[in-house]
Amino acid sequence: MEELKELEEVQNVMLMMPAIDSSSPSADSKRFLANFTLFMMQPCGELDMNQKCTLISDHFPKISSAFLEEALCQLCDKGEYTFFAGNACIAADSRCDGDKSVQLPTDSEDVAMVALDSMQRANSTLEDFCRSYFMFHEMDANSAESIFKYLPLLSFTESYMYQLDTINENLVQFPISDFTFRKLAALLEGYGMYTDRIRNELKCGEEYWALERKLCCALTRKQEEIQVEDVMKAIHLKSFDYRVLNLLLYQLNGKEVNETHMEFLSVSEFLVEISDDLLVPFLI
Repeated sequence: MEELKELEEVQNVMLMMPAIDSSSPSADSKRFLANFTLFMMQPCGELDMNQKCTLISDHFPKISSAFLEEALCQLCDKGEYTFFAGNACIAADSRCDGDKSVQLPTDSEDVAMVALDSMQRANSTLEDFCRSYFMFHEMDANSAESIFKYLPLLSFTESYMYQLDTINENLVQFPISDFTFRKLAALLEGYGMYTDRIRNELKCGEEYWALERKLCCALTRKQEEIQVEDVMKAIHLKSFDYRVLNLLLYQLNGKEVNETHMEFLSVSEFLVEISDDLLVPFLI
C-alpha cells in the first residue's frame, strides 16, 4: 500500500506541474522533478519554503555531477549511502566499482508484496479461472483439494497483477512508459516458474496497460483520434492475466503447454472481452 501511495503522490505532483516553455520533458525528467518537489515539501527543522528555495538557488550552481558522483562513492565506501525513493529508503552497503555505479542490495524493500484490497479484487477472477480453465488441466473446479493445491502461487500472482492494474488506473491521465513486472518476475524465477512464454505474456500486460493509458488520455483530452487498431489490439492483450495463470498451471502440473487449448482459449478470451465491453453501457 505504501508503494501505491508514493506513486499516487508523484502522479499528483506531475499533473500539477505547469508546462515548461515549449519544451517536452521526458517521463523520467518529469518524475525526477516531481520527486524533488515532494522532497522540498518535507519538513526540515524551522526552514520554511522561502528559505529552502533560497538555499537551493544559492548553492545548487556549486553542485556539479562530478561532485555528486565523488560524494556518492565515498559514502558507498563507508556503507552510509541511503537511496531515497519517495518516502521509502534503502540502505546500501555495497561498494562503487570502476564506473562509479551503485548496486543496491536485494532486501525486503525489493520483494513483491500484495495488499488485502488487491487480493479481494482478484478473487472473482480466480474463481472464474478455476471454473473455466481447470477442466483443461483435468482438475475439478468443485474440489477443494484441486483449488487449494496451487492456490497460493496463483492467488499471489493474480493479486499482484491487480495491484499493478490499480496503479495503472491512477496513471491513465499521464502516459508513463516504464511500467514493469520486475518484482513478480523475480519471484516466479525464484520458484523456477518464469518461462519464456510467461515472460512474453507479462510483456503483453505491459503493452496493454500502455495502450489503456494512451486510449484513456485520448478520450479525456480529445486531442487525437482513437485508432480502431489500438482498440482491437488492447482487446486481444487484455486477458494476459488469464494466460499467465494458465501457463503457471501447466508448470505446476509438470505438463507441456497444449497449444490447441491455448489457441481455443485465446479466441474465447477475445469474445468474452468484447461481450463484457458491450454490457458496460447497460450496467452504468
